[in-house]
Order: sequence, then structure tokens, then C-alpha cells
Amino acid sequence: MGKTIAEKIFDAHLVDEPFKGTHVLSLDVVMCHEITTPVAIADLKWRKKDRIFDPTKIKAVIDHVTPSKDSKSATQAKIIREWAQQHGIKDFFDVGANGVCHALFPEKGFIRPGYTVIMGDSHTCTHGAFGAFAAGVGTTDLEVGILKGVCAFRPPKSIKVEISGEMQKGVFAKDVILEVIRTLTVNGATDHVIEFCGSLVETMNMEERMTLCNMAIEAGGTSGQCMPDRVTAEYLWPFITSDYNNDFEAAVEDFKKWHSDPDAQYAKTLTIDVTDLKPVATVGFKPDQVKALADLEDTTIDQVYIGSCTNGRISDLRIAAEVTKGKKLAPGVRGIVSPATPEIYRQAMKEGLLDIFMDAGYCIANPTCGACLGMSTGVLAEGEVCVSTTNRNFNGRMGKGGMVHLASPASAAASGITGHLTDPVQYMG
Repeated sequence: MGKTIAEKIFDAHLVDEPFKGTHVLSLDVVMCHEITTPVAIADLKWRKKDRIFDPTKIKAVIDHVTPSKDSKSATQAKIIREWAQQHGIKDFFDVGANGVCHALFPEKGFIRPGYTVIMGDSHTCTHGAFGAFAAGVGTTDLEVGILKGVCAFRPPKSIKVEISGEMQKGVFAKDVILEVIRTLTVNGATDHVIEFCGSLVETMNMEERMTLCNMAIEAGGTSGQCMPDRVTAEYLWPFITSDYNNDFEAAVEDFKKWHSDPDAQYAKTLTIDVTDLKPVATVGFKPDQVKALADLEDTTIDQVYIGSCTNGRISDLRIAAEVTKGKKLAPGVRGIVSPATPEIYRQAMKEGLLDIFMDAGYCIANPTCGACLGMSTGVLAEGEVCVSTTNRNFNGRMGKGGMVHLASPASAAASGITGHLTDPVQYMG
């Protein structure tokens, strides 16, 4: 019987099976940020086990509240900063060099097809876009990963989501993943890997694939995964050239070992044709509560937020700038743009995208996760409404009493112009 990509990765990394149904895997990368890692550090110190398994395989960043906004966040940053220095973690990204982890780490070339990756962050599933098994974990698993370089998982069960058709004008990867979550529901992929495939996924670039995989957790998925291919190799090529003796085709061929077999078994298969899909946004407080924007145009907004690990990349800013160019934010609407990494910020500046946003009345924030989870740089007041390119719309997510409507960068930008949820098609060339 054939195997899924997740099963192949598990087989290649299996260290032990102490109990039936518990697979201990070796880890290729352990990612850390200042919100969840300090707790693990403190516990390791308390247990007199303040060690790390391999400083080259630990990547760390301060990204959720940066620069620090108060004494508490400054202390969190100080703990991980000093820990990284103490253990010689070279790949540590502090203020000025830091960005949103799930955008920054791929940009630095830290991910490879077939890798096993953990982090104390639920959206670690983003990195599955490269054909890796990447999962968010709790503090205890993170501690063990830091100390021993292993993590225990149940054997993977996969749901195959085959996406076909052509995205119509105004429809983007964000609309597609919201449609997938609407179909699966928020619990539909619990304890499963979501394997994204099909003709549409094959034509998507890496940034679009990362948007898909980023929100796998919103359907309960342990990880999202795409098959590594030529597109993957092109993205990673600056980092893997020497690995393949400058032979690009050799890399593409090698990546095929991480493709699911044609006769692999799935817990469920879902097929979605997006040809008739319209631009959408979430309503309510769950990401599977999705409606067409055309049906939501009586929803007024107070804030537009464009950024995050879901949609803060350069392609997202280009789309939002295309919609915004020559326009102004509607009276009474605040706009915030947070490029996800310094490199994206620099590129957006070179292309004049930031000028477009600033001319429209947007505030340009530094790279940070802050607003997405209501910690800084765009927190909502009670009763306020935000259209956001982030990934989570739970009650109080961006601020107590606030309402978040998740949407694509184009839809968010269009809504900023009108002051209410708006289908972006009319603003696109």
C-alpha cells in the first residue's frame, strides 16, 4: 500500500515507538519566539536541564510584541535574547532584524521538503507548504524538542483536499482556504494532516501555498502540506544550490521522494472547484463562518489591518496597493499595514507600495504579529470592527469586544476605501 507524504516523513524520522500509536520523531528544526519559549526555558532551568540539542537547528525570533510595549513584554524578550546568546544560537532575530516567524524563517531558507519542524505556535503548519511536517506544540513538547531534538506524535492520518478550477478576478488564496475551512468546518480536520493538491495548488506560488497551509489549523489540522515541486525548488534555490551541485533538475527530481503515492490511503478526500468562488469574508467568531462579500456590504468597519503570517508578504502588499492606489481610506476608518519581514518592508518601499498606502492614510507599522492576537500595534476597542488579512477571528482575538472579519488583502483594501465590507473586483484593473 502506498504512503502519504506525512507517512513518508514519519518513517524517515522515526526514532522510537515506546507505545503503540506513539511515534517519537527526530526534529530538523525547532522554532522559538518570545511568547511561548520563555516558559519552556524557565522550566528547563528549574529542572536543571538548561541545555539545547543543537544550536544550528534552533531558530529564534522576537516577533509577537516588538519593540516591547511594556515591562512584561520587555522581560519576555530579555529571557529569549539572553538564552539565545548563552547557547550560541546563531539564527536569532532581534529588533531591527526580526519579522513574523512564519514569514521570516522560510525567507531565510530554514525549511526543506521532508523536514520535521515544531514550534510553540499553532500556525507553524505554514511551513508544510514546502513539503515538510510542521506542527505547533505545547510547552512540554517544546521543552523536549529543545533539549533532545525529538517530539512524539500519533501516526499521521491525512485528509486530501484536491483543489481545481481557476480563481476568478478578485479571488485569491485567502478566499480559497476560507472556502476549504467552511467546507471542512473548524473541527473537520482535527488530529489530521491536510494535504493540499490539485491543479490549482500546482499553479500557486510559494506565498499562496503558505497562505493555504497557514490556516490548516483553523480547520483543526495538525499540519497542512503541499507536494514539493519545481515551484518549491525555485523558492529554495538560493539556499540549496550547492546541495545539488548547481543542478536544478536534480533538486526537482529529488523532491519527488516526498510526494504521496498514487495509492496512498486517506481518511477523507475533499474536492473543490473554485471556478465559481466569489471573494469572501468571515462572519461571527469562527473561521468556518464564511459568506460572499457581496452579501456583507452593509457591515461597516472601523479598521483595516494588512499583515501577519497569513497575508503580510510582498505579493499581498502588491495586491492591496493595486486596489488602494489613488484612493483614500473612508472617513473614520483606520488603516494599518505591517510588512511581515524587514526584507518585505524594504521591497515594498522600493516598489513605492508604502507611498501608496501612506497617501491613502495608512499607518505603516514594523514587522510584528502584534495586532493579530491583540497584543500591540492595532488592538481593537470594545464594539469596533476590523477587516483583517490575519488568520483567526475568535471572540476578543484582536481586542476585547472587537469583531474581526478575515479576508484577502484585496478585499481588506477595498473595504478600507468604502468603509464597509466590499467585494474588491470593482477596484481591480
